[in-house]
Amino acid sequence: MSARRGLVILFVADVLSAVGSRISMVAIPWLVLVTTGSAARMGLVAAVEMVPYIVASIMAGPLIDSLGPRRTSILANLCSAVAVGAIAATTQLGFTALLLLVALAGALRGAADRSKDLLVRPMAEAAQVELIRITSLHEAFARGATLLAAPLAGLLIYWTDAASVLWIDAATFAVCAVLVAAFVYPPSVVAAAVREKYFRSLMAGFAFVRRDALLTTMLITTFTLNVFSSASTAVFIPLWVKEELGTAAGLGLTLGAFSGGALLGSIGFAILATRLPRYLTFAVGAVIGGSPRLLVLGFSDDLILVMVVTFLSGIGMAAINPVFGAALYEHVPKDLQARVIGVVAATSFAGLPLGALLAGALVSGLGLTPSLVLSGLVCLLISVFPLARRGPGKVLDAPSTMEAA
Repeated sequence: MSARRGLVILFVADVLSAVGSRISMVAIPWLVLVTTGSAARMGLVAAVEMVPYIVASIMAGPLIDSLGPRRTSILANLCSAVAVGAIAATTQLGFTALLLLVALAGALRGAADRSKDLLVRPMAEAAQVELIRITSLHEAFARGATLLAAPLAGLLIYWTDAASVLWIDAATFAVCAVLVAAFVYPPSVVAAAVREKYFRSLMAGFAFVRRDALLTTMLITTFTLNVFSSASTAVFIPLWVKEELGTAAGLGLTLGAFSGGALLGSIGFAILATRLPRYLTFAVGAVIGGSPRLLVLGFSDDLILVMVVTFLSGIGMAAINPVFGAALYEHVPKDLQARVIGVVAATSFAGLPLGALLAGALVSGLGLTPSLVLSGLVCLLISVFPLARRGPGKVLDAPSTMEAA
């Protein structure tokens, strides 16, 4: 089997896993709502899945180095299938048991995602495909999966029920494990575990990120954008729609405008990725993707204007993840990638729950409009940081070969 075919199958497995994960993000809270009738418990179960995911993304690094990313991916996906199947099969065990199973599923998903990340570089090298092309295509398909999975989950729940949908999700994890086991054979992966203590090995990932100016700059930026993206989606946009428009239709239009822009931008970037200056694209995308959609909400009550600016912000955001992903694969030594990618992914994802909490506190203390303006200005100040700090970007834009990466 050709290396390119194996890379395509790895890509398919990753996207399938993403679709399944996003379906579960709808199905599990809905299951809690219909079985307990509690909105508070519904929110709690969503948080309980995300926190172990973030922790496992960091803690699994040395284990992935020890077992190897291919073996870890297979085992974690199989265990994820069992955990999600257990949630579907044991809905009558009580809320505490459900929380434990959801936490376990979140942790396993974190390990599975990070291990698949580690398979990308050797498979791309074997297939002689540029990493920026792979990361940009992945972002385009991930955006498409996000748009597809939520309405698909709603339809599946309508046609069946939440527990049945979770069985479908469990099946996606099992299929991913089979695909990786049968078809993904990277010619070279991260070397077997370096003989050092677990926590010393773990801290090496933190130390590398802290010392590296390029990764630090990009991580601060992505963390900030995730904070304000979550604040916007979870709090700011719904409140703005309620106060200015008074109809839920505006909520769907505004959120859809961003998703549509992000999908279009991802497709465009996948086409142009190899011809654009990476660091500058990342920096400009951060400026366009963050503060404008906050500031327009603070200064305007015109839905059309808000949709246009939000759409353009989605286009700007589309380049962030592909460029950062390529930087991680090409810039980080192979023997540290499991730990560094885990640290970066977990730190970036940590901005999501933090953003919703901060937005709620800001609005409670200052009101909606001052909160939007303040958030927009803070986001702008931090997102221009990569433009002001162009030095580290020279490393990213310098010509390189995959063999030397």
